[in-house]
Amino acid sequence: MKKSYDSKFKSRVALEALRGELTGAEIAGKYQVHPNPVQQWKKKLMEDAFEISRPRPS
Repeated sequence: MKKSYDSKFKSRVALEALRGELTGAEIAGKYQVHPNPVQQWKKKLMEDAFEISRPRPS
């Protein structure tokens, strides 16, 4: 069965990955998740941040 994580947890992990102080594998081990979701959540965070900061047409 696939485990689901709440958005607060995903954000915490993604922000830590974005900081770059630890590798994806180290973060995955710290939070006991597979490294793939860590990278996916980091990518999603970066994409969403871009969308928020993009100017909207008037």
